[in-house]
Amino acid sequence: MNTLKTRLAQAQPLLAPGVYDALTALVAEQAGFEALYLSGASIAYTRLGRSDVGLTTFTEVQDTLARITERVAVPVIVDADTGFGNALNVQRTVRGLERAGAAMIQLEDQGFPKRCGHLDGKTVIPVGEMCGKLRAALDARHSAGTLILARTDALAVEGLDAALERADAYLACGVDALFIEALRTPDQMDAACSRFAARVPLLANMVEGGKTPVQDSGELGRRGFRIVIFPGGTARAVAHTLQDYYASLHRDQTTAPWQGRMLDFDGLNRLIGTPELLETGRRYENPH
Repeated sequence: MNTLKTRLAQAQPLLAPGVYDALTALVAEQAGFEALYLSGASIAYTRLGRSDVGLTTFTEVQDTLARITERVAVPVIVDADTGFGNALNVQRTVRGLERAGAAMIQLEDQGFPKRCGHLDGKTVIPVGEMCGKLRAALDARHSAGTLILARTDALAVEGLDAALERADAYLACGVDALFIEALRTPDQMDAACSRFAARVPLLANMVEGGKTPVQDSGELGRRGFRIVIFPGGTARAVAHTLQDYYASLHRDQTTAPWQGRMLDFDGLNRLIGTPELLETGRRYENPH
């Protein structure tokens, strides 16, 4: 039984916060979230200090995912962009991310170079090509419990009707969930839910300052969405905090003004489980 698949069968929408490394994943798990979303954009932001414009690679995503799934037990939905190439690249991507512990793998129909779904200037590949990539992904997975999420970015390029038609074609390939990116109005969100919510889990993407109206998980669940992600909020919150922290340290030449807003040495070690790790090590020190 797949934990994520079972959870998605429940009426309550699944809220999966964005994470970008093992530390953010650990803190999110400790906060009580049932699943996490590994954002491709956030990997670009944090590993490269660059925009989400197709610069990240399969191996960077795989390595990041492996570090996360080694540290946390909750299911991880991973953004695999376009699969990093054609159908053969998609198969390598799916196999590698499945080995790295992905519970769900997201694949999109953008052309190369892809870009953040809420940036202008996107392109999309032909429907038939994307269907071939999705069939390749489904054939490549070792376990049917590794879910495949099909994303279409066609709304910004071809309009809502074409995006919904694409989503129908992708669903016919046998994917486990759908993601219609950058729905611009509540009416568009309702149109997507009216067509698909009774047939397959739909994902709602909440991007602060993006093209889709930001709503809470409960409201999105009432519309019909079963997965809700806030993929880049973590990176944006951390970047804002670091701007203030570094400005303070540069100005004051000490962290003293920040001590009420940061974990101390022991506090951070408690969070990451240092006492338990050291105790585990001690058990192996004496073979007798």
